[in-house]
Amino acid sequence: MQTSEFHALRPSAFAIAYRMLGSVSEAEDAVQEGFLRLHRAREQGERIESPRAYLSTVVSRLALDHLRSARRRRETYVGEWLPEPLVASADDDPARKAEMADSLSLAFLVLLESLSPEQRAAFLLREVFDEPYDRIADIVGTSEQNARQLTARARRHVAERRPRFETSREEQEELAARFFAAAEDGDLGGLEALLAHDVVLHGDGGGKAPALARALHGRSRVARTLTAGFNRLRTRLGGFTVRREEVNGQPGALLFDRDGELMGVMILDVADGQIQAVSSVVNPDKLRHLGPVADLRALLRRPG
Repeated sequence: MQTSEFHALRPSAFAIAYRMLGSVSEAEDAVQEGFLRLHRAREQGERIESPRAYLSTVVSRLALDHLRSARRRRETYVGEWLPEPLVASADDDPARKAEMADSLSLAFLVLLESLSPEQRAAFLLREVFDEPYDRIADIVGTSEQNARQLTARARRHVAERRPRFETSREEQEELAARFFAAAEDGDLGGLEALLAHDVVLHGDGGGKAPALARALHGRSRVARTLTAGFNRLRTRLGGFTVRREEVNGQPGALLFDRDGELMGVMILDVADGQIQAVSSVVNPDKLRHLGPVADLRALLRRPG
């Protein structure tokens, strides 16, 4: 396979796999296996008119099979489960990135977890990737009529629960800049002023790093918890670095210790001029694709 073909086909295949699985590492595995199968099929003389369609079908089926087997693991996960954070690449196509941002948000991906694997696949393939129902039926392994029903049920479920964060990019960035400045400065009042009254704080440590056991609600509680957390990092670590990034199509930041190792990723949901939710991913298994990861538990045991 030519390198140019790989680079041309990989983004769309990864986009499907990541939204299906909520995991960068598992999505990469599915895409790699998809390319291997494409290569084998060609070697065996199979005529493939559309490599893109072939790859998307194989990757979708692999992701669907993985989802079916992963449900039990998700049910026994320690604490809240959040997707692996996806940090925007500088060479991502801006128009495509903007178009797909809504389907990348952590809130949206967590909502998809409440669907059956078949509903999730049908909904994403139809609503996000605009696949025809006959292809969806072939991928899911059902009739076209049932594929339509799966999509319709999933669409209703998502419409009832889907959070809406319709805010300009400029406003998102301005609020995020103020949020992280206040957090780094330990400015409790400044932080609280940026949060919605019913703001939610999510944390994912997977039992492998210190994190909230469950979601925390309310402006005052969330502001105090965030301020205390940043103060603890400052005291125990003697300093840390916050690097602003776009994460899952939303404003966010990567937090590094003094050795440059990644401690966690924070993502903000912004709407109506306020921050509606803050998500923190510190599970080291969900951060390794971003570089060297710190042992946050050990760092926080250091004497202040």
